[in-house]
Amino acid sequence: MQAYDAVVVGSGHNALVTAAYLARAGWGVLVLEGNDRPGGLVRTDELTLPGFRHDNFSAAHPLFVAGPAYADLRAELDLEYLNTRYPTGVSLPGGRGSVVSTDLDENVVEFNRLAPGDGDALAELFKEFGPAIQTVFALCSADLTADSSATAIQSLMHTPDGGFSDFAHMFTLSARALLAQRFQSPVLHAMLAPWATHLGRAVDDANSGTWTVLVLAALTMVGMPIPRGGSEELVKALVKVIERNGGEVRCGQWVRHVLVKDGHAVGVRTADGEVCHSRRSVIASVNPDQLYLKLLDHEDGVTPPALRKQAKDYRYGLGAFQVHLALSEPARFHDERLAHVGQPHLTGGLNAISRATNEALRGLLPVEPTISWDTPSTVDPSRCPPGRAVARLQMLEVPAVVHGDAAEKIHIGSRGWTEGVKEAFADRVIEEAAKHVPGLHDIILDRHLISPRELAAFNPNCGPGDPFGGSHDLAQSYVFSPLPGQPSHRTVVPNLYMVGAATWPGHGISGGSGYIVAQELLD
Repeated sequence: MQAYDAVVVGSGHNALVTAAYLARAGWGVLVLEGNDRPGGLVRTDELTLPGFRHDNFSAAHPLFVAGPAYADLRAELDLEYLNTRYPTGVSLPGGRGSVVSTDLDENVVEFNRLAPGDGDALAELFKEFGPAIQTVFALCSADLTADSSATAIQSLMHTPDGGFSDFAHMFTLSARALLAQRFQSPVLHAMLAPWATHLGRAVDDANSGTWTVLVLAALTMVGMPIPRGGSEELVKALVKVIERNGGEVRCGQWVRHVLVKDGHAVGVRTADGEVCHSRRSVIASVNPDQLYLKLLDHEDGVTPPALRKQAKDYRYGLGAFQVHLALSEPARFHDERLAHVGQPHLTGGLNAISRATNEALRGLLPVEPTISWDTPSTVDPSRCPPGRAVARLQMLEVPAVVHGDAAEKIHIGSRGWTEGVKEAFADRVIEEAAKHVPGLHDIILDRHLISPRELAAFNPNCGPGDPFGGSHDLAQSYVFSPLPGQPSHRTVVPNLYMVGAATWPGHGISGGSGYIVAQELLD
């Protein structure tokens, strides 16, 4: 029976990043994926009509392009990124709008247009926190439990005389508080606040302000890059690197158990009973509840009772709802600049964002959902037939398990996200979007809906339908991730590692955890 140096459970992009590094270093690598093709939530399909290619789940890759994995692997990746000058923007009722550019000077002018002094405040913010932002980005590719990380964190949080730094104070602020402190314009507040939600934080949560600033910095530096042909092109490119270097990727292979002998992982057993041996390491792209309560559950005495309890208490966050549209022509916004923006938000403003989040946290469909709108065909015409367009309307403020409707108009039965509930909520979303996109109803050719129910069925890492693989609030982040008793990427089994959204630096297409584990294994 064949043995490998490393067996990788799951094929999300972080798992593939680790596998690519190991294969390049001469390791014999086997990647096992349960679904029909690799990639996890990085997937592209003709969801609506023939010729219209949609990114089912994840779309743009700014964090990956800005990170070290892309820098290391870029020359070997058969991949082309396309970009736009305007990574994000906002549309508010009444035709008000704004955009963020990859040119800081242009942003200063735009922000000063929104409110005198706001552009100067932006320049001051970047000047004040620039060095700290660079340190944080470096930590996103580092094991937070390492001594070097502890030194970097100490420098971030404290002044030379031992007091707390300005960054430490900013670290605690909610997005609402930070935006109110720094900027006057409600348009600017509405443009930046939704990005906290993309990082798994609510705009009123402690620490969400930090991530609002970090996203703004990242978008200014690298824009909103997308792969030509679809998000899944990244997966295909990583698989080619693995296979070109002798590795193997198998699909339709669900892993049931990680096998442990003499305190070390020695392989895995698949759902159909096949045993795949590993000589050096097993890397699992799973959440801690799956790892400790399922994959290691058969191994008596391996998981300490305290850690098992923490795994049972692992929490999932809000769900996601997506409306994929095939359009007869590109959408037109009241603010014409938004037609050229990577991912603008359509919203009623900061309080509307906060209200929708609160409703979702109570298990209710929001009355006025915040819409993240992206039209990749604007920069990548290969996504659809000539003259047409594809669009994705993504809502991150929806309950994974829905119990009611805040507007009291959609009947929610005991079965939650039924087809009827999905269609009715999609109608609400499109009505909201039409307030920002004149004539939207007239250009829709077809639509495809993805609710938390589909997320849960497709990927076990989504739990009940959370695309972020678990709550990313302060109590389940940083050194509390993935579990307080088992932080970072190591596990109770010395040569068994975790990668993926549950581990630092969290969800999103960054390759961060895959890079961290690869460096540790190859050190």
